[in-house]
Order: sequence, then C-alpha cells, then structure tokens
Amino acid sequence: MVLRKASTAAMCVAAALVLAACGRSDTGASSSTPSGAVPSGKVKGTITLWAQGTEGDKLPELVKGFEAENPGVKVNVTSIPWANAHGKYQTAIAGGTTPDVAQIGSTWMADFASAFQPVPKGIETSGLFPGSMDSAKVKDATLGVPWYVDTRVIYYRTDLAKKAGYASPPKTWDGFQAMLKAMQTKAGAKWGISLPTGGIGSLAFQGALPFVWSGGAELMNSAGTKWTLDTPQMTSAMKYYQSFFTEGIADPNATFTDGAAESDFVKGATPALINGPWEISALNQAGGKGFDKKYGVMPFPKGQSATSLVGGANLAVFRNSKNSAAAWKLVQYLSKPSVQASWYKMTGDLPAVQSAWNDPSLTGDPKLSVFKQQLKNVKAAPNNTAWNQVSDTADRQIERIVKGTDPAAALRELQKTADSVGTGD
Repeated sequence: MVLRKASTAAMCVAAALVLAACGRSDTGASSSTPSGAVPSGKVKGTITLWAQGTEGDKLPELVKGFEAENPGVKVNVTSIPWANAHGKYQTAIAGGTTPDVAQIGSTWMADFASAFQPVPKGIETSGLFPGSMDSAKVKDATLGVPWYVDTRVIYYRTDLAKKAGYASPPKTWDGFQAMLKAMQTKAGAKWGISLPTGGIGSLAFQGALPFVWSGGAELMNSAGTKWTLDTPQMTSAMKYYQSFFTEGIADPNATFTDGAAESDFVKGATPALINGPWEISALNQAGGKGFDKKYGVMPFPKGQSATSLVGGANLAVFRNSKNSAAAWKLVQYLSKPSVQASWYKMTGDLPAVQSAWNDPSLTGDPKLSVFKQQLKNVKAAPNNTAWNQVSDTADRQIERIVKGTDPAAALRELQKTADSVGTGD
C-alpha cells in the first residue's frame, strides 16, 4: 500500500492521481524460485536506482555508506514524483529501460510482477514485520523486500479524553465509541472523530480496512481467487463504521481540504483522527510548541481482533538488470538494522526490520512505540492487479453507506461489481 506522507486530503488527491489515473500493466505470476545469491564479497560497477518523493531526494546521501563499503561501485539515484511513477515504470518495462533496483509502492507489486526477479538467498527476511512481507508476495513468488513500513493508528486528544473521564485509551469497539461520545458531551467537542466519507478516489475504503479486518471480515478467500465483500462479517463491520455517522460521532458532510483535519484536531472540535506516522509532524506544526503533550496515539480497539493496515514500499530488482548481483547487495545493505535506523532519522520512514526499532531514536518516543505495537497486528491489501479498481468502486459504496444506505445492500452491489472485475492476472 502506498501511504503518502501528507495530510488526509493531500494523500487522497495524490493517490487518486497515481492509482486511479494510471493503467495496469499486463503481468502474471513470476517463478518463486530465487535467482542466484547475494555476493559475499565487495561488488563493482554502476547501479541505477529509482525512488519516489522524499526517498528519492534523500537516497544519494544514504547510499554513500554502501559506496564506501564497495569502492568499485557507483549508485546513480533518479528521483521521481509519486504522481508520475506508475506510468514511468510501465513505460520503462515496455521499452526495456528499467533501472537495476527501485522503490515500489506495495500496491504496485502485482502490476509489475513479471518484471521483477525473485528474492535470492542471502536476503534475510525473518526479522521483518510479518505483515509487511505479505505486500512483497505475488501469488507464490516473493518479488521484493519491504524497505519501510506504514500503518494506521488512532490519534486522540489525551487532555480532552481525561476531561471526559478517560485516563487511558479504551481497548474495545464499544469502549472506543463511548470515549468519543464522552469527549463530545463532557469536553465540548463538536464531533468525536474524523472519518473518510467516501467517493471515487477518496481512499475511504482503504481507511475503513482496519474496521473490516478487526470485525473478522476478509476481502478475499484464502486462495485469493474470489472476492468476499458481502459476507455477514463485512456487513457487521460496515454497520459499525456507519454507526459513527448515524450516532453523530463523525460528520457525514465533512470536507477534507488540506490541513482541515489538523486544524479541527488542534481546536478540539474533532479530537480524534486516524492516520499514519507522518501525522505526528503535521499535528506538531499545526499545534505549535507544546501541543505534542496534548495528544497521544492508540492502537485500533478490538472487535474480533485489533488489526490495522500495513503499507509502505518495497525494494525490487528488475529481471533485465545489468548489474543484478550488485543491486541485491545494495538491497541487503539497505535492510541492515543500523542503516534502517539511520534512514528513519533522515526521513521519518519507519523501519521494516524489527531490530532497527531498538535504536534510541525510536525507543525513546512513546508515540512510535504504539506504531511498533500495531505493526505486529496488520494486514496488507490484496496483491493483485484488480485491487485498485475494486477499491475505487468500494469508495463509492462507502459514500452511500455514510449517507444512510443499508450496508448489506451496498456490499451486495460491491460484490457484483468485484465479481465482474475479477481478481486480475
């Protein structure tokens, strides 16, 4: 899942441009047999590396350490805007001009699967967050290595929660809604929480996935051959989501202009929201000095489980790489715990390698400890070429549910559409 470092509104716009406007490439499953192994000694030659956004801008500094360890290597980094990246990879694959290695948004793995090499022996993946590994697998093949991870947690105004009688966050669905209502009735909040209201390209269904999974629902059958979007568990989860709006806890007519959610959070008008780790800096900037002491983060409350969404980006090596041995050596380097900790300090990207979280820069932050806790209970969106189309359609059904449509009826319609779309290549 490609989770941007941006406000909710900006993230939706960027994702709509990248995921909805771009076509799908014609790909199938790749062989699950790893090709070759990572060299044990130093490597030489030129490695071309493509990366998006902040990562593309910061990588030239990070790879200096790899070049120092391998004096015969030069890493050439090309930075690509996220909005252009999907199309650029499509064009490169079609023209045989791909780089050696690239940062691939986790929802793009299936789109480009046939262009990637399977992960070879020598790339250690046992220490990665298990949920993140699912994003690197397409059918029976592991085609990438999780580089950094994102997940969603709940941000809430601890000062207003205490005023409402909550010294610690609730752990259940019922308790969560009760706290939000209490912040309205006892702490003066207009709304309890900001939740996506739906519409094509809004990523509302993506935002609702923690409720879906925590409610015991699954998006597909275990074989990944059929969508399961109108089950009793899915209906129950969507009824719970709808109840935030029907009970006046969330605004069904909310607009998500850039910075609006942060402004309402700081003012205390809407003292809870759901987002990823990038929201910390956005709230601190919006609230000013000392505001970081007025809010906290909590993991998702438990329905049948307490499962959130995992996203981030993977590192993948292309099949037609001219220097694949050195490229995999670079992937191995970028997966070192010490390097991942350094990368966090440079960018704020959360490490995919669990032992990297032992670095004091991460252990000393109580908010980040909640992200680490949540990352142990996450799932990835389905890794097939139909997912983005089905998700876009689901965004529209979320809008109908928020406006009062019976969730069972909306999900029957979603299931019908998903069946017609299929499960991709």
